[in-house]
Amino acid sequence: MSQDGTQGLTLIAFIGSVFSPYYAWDTARDPFDHCALNVVLYGRPGRFCMTERGRSALSRDAAGIRIGPSAMEWDGTDLLIRIDEVTAPIPTRVRGTVRLRPPGFTPGPFTLDAHGAHRWWPMAPSSPVEVRLEEPGVHWSGTAYFDTNHGDEALEDAFTSWTWCRADLSDGAAILYDVRRRDGSGQNLSLRFDRTGARREIKPPLAARLPPTRLWRIPRSTRSDDGTARVVRTFEDTPFYSRSLLTATLAGEVVQPVHESLSLDRFRNPLVRLMLPFRMPRRAR
Repeated sequence: MSQDGTQGLTLIAFIGSVFSPYYAWDTARDPFDHCALNVVLYGRPGRFCMTERGRSALSRDAAGIRIGPSAMEWDGTDLLIRIDEVTAPIPTRVRGTVRLRPPGFTPGPFTLDAHGAHRWWPMAPSSPVEVRLEEPGVHWSGTAYFDTNHGDEALEDAFTSWTWCRADLSDGAAILYDVRRRDGSGQNLSLRFDRTGARREIKPPLAARLPPTRLWRIPRSTRSDDGTARVVRTFEDTPFYSRSLLTATLAGEVVQPVHESLSLDRFRNPLVRLMLPFRMPRRAR
């Protein structure tokens, strides 16, 4: 998010695109043949890019990854993302750079399921970021969150839903991650990190109700110190996923968390998967 709260950006590099209908329909289940850089701009102008590419478009080494014309590179201090993507279904270009400078890293990954098949690592929960896009002409600075996920099976096989949120604090960030597993169990993570990535104590917040999204009625919920929270803005309202900006109190501070709610029961619906290619085209390179 930008410092003034008017602009937002999400970037996700996928190897084995977990929300890809092409991957779900591929009997070979080759993750390297289903790669994408998802780029979403929130604000004015808004943009959404998620072009899936085959294994010939992927290259990677210890310091970086390239997917088609876009790339991420780590130089030991900064993570530089070079973006060159096109929106769908109406084509417009998104091109420029994002530079993230993590002040430190958290100790390691968390297991989200009961068998260790799904791992999540919030590597740098609060980092300075500089966004410089030539197309559209968007320049801003703010704070960013950086994580990684690894899984050995499809998300919808392990989980029915989850909610997640991350909020900047005066000395770092707070993250809440509540997963509901397909076997009926669940896990609620309440995490707090300072800016160096060191873990800090946080009192588990109370459940807080949120209204469902207006268009697709995606259920939303979160937690806060006093059991209350409010939706400030809905960024994404899709058939199976929502992303929102909230206002709440966490770790004793009034914050504006970025929140997501995912329904994997909705995602499993064949009709939903048939809708996805309109926003997620596939190219060989």
